[in-house]
Amino acid sequence: MESLHRQVSVPPDRFEVVADDAVFTVELHSALAICIYDAVDEAGALLHLRVISRGVQPAEATDTTLATELLLLDRCVEALREMAPDARALQAKIAAHLPEGASHQHACDSVLTLVRHFLADVDIAEISADVAVGAPRKLRFRPSMGTLQIS
Repeated sequence: MESLHRQVSVPPDRFEVVADDAVFTVELHSALAICIYDAVDEAGALLHLRVISRGVQPAEATDTTLATELLLLDRCVEALREMAPDARALQAKIAAHLPEGASHQHACDSVLTLVRHFLADVDIAEISADVAVGAPRKLRFRPSMGTLQIS
């Protein structure tokens, strides 16, 4: 992706929405990015959620954590629909980074399940999901083209 486009950095537990040809940038470290865009319109959004696991037991995300993430996702989609009311072909690409350990995978699975159900409920098609363990990942998402680069 060219660097001539406006860069929008999205910190953890935040979302950003654009209606122009911009590029979202995110560094995922024990986190999930939900990249939403319209296949026809240039509008898009990126939600950056941390994957939190606590303790040595197999992690279960708490109800409060899941409710907060669901609220952020709902607000993100609502803001996108307000900014681009003609958007009718919304799609999502999901990317995640996890450190080593089964507890992190379990926490991520809980969040992914919640996100997938929400997206289906609001008629947003999930196009792809890329979950990786290891080094943090850098993302560049250009909603106007629907392109997601992961390094």
